[in-house]
Amino acid sequence: QVQLVESGGGLVQAGGSLRLSCAASGRALNVNALGWYRQAPGEQRELVARITYGGSTNYAESVEGRFTISRDNAKSTVYLQMNSLKPEDTAVYYCNAGLDTGTYYYPRNYWGQGTQVTVSS
Repeated sequence: QVQLVESGGGLVQAGGSLRLSCAASGRALNVNALGWYRQAPGEQRELVARITYGGSTNYAESVEGRFTISRDNAKSTVYLQMNSLKPEDTAVYYCNAGLDTGTYYYPRNYWGQGTQVTVSS
């Protein structure tokens, strides 16, 4: 089993920055990566960034160049640094543990509780 706890959300003005943290514990089969998803009201949950245990990263086009995912193995924590935030980044952000094949990311049923990010215009 994998347990995930997010923190770091909040309210920020457009153009500002936030850093989200996801503290992970436990292990599971078929898990080799952590991903950040977000879900805005009335929208489907979307994957915005992912990082493998080996450090390979991948980003959605909508956040490429603005968001950076990283990990601190000593702390078992994954971070999402979000810069140049836009109102359309407003959503609940969730951390997920899953399987990254290099081409696709398959989320497993390990989710954090979510953290709200609100970007005002």
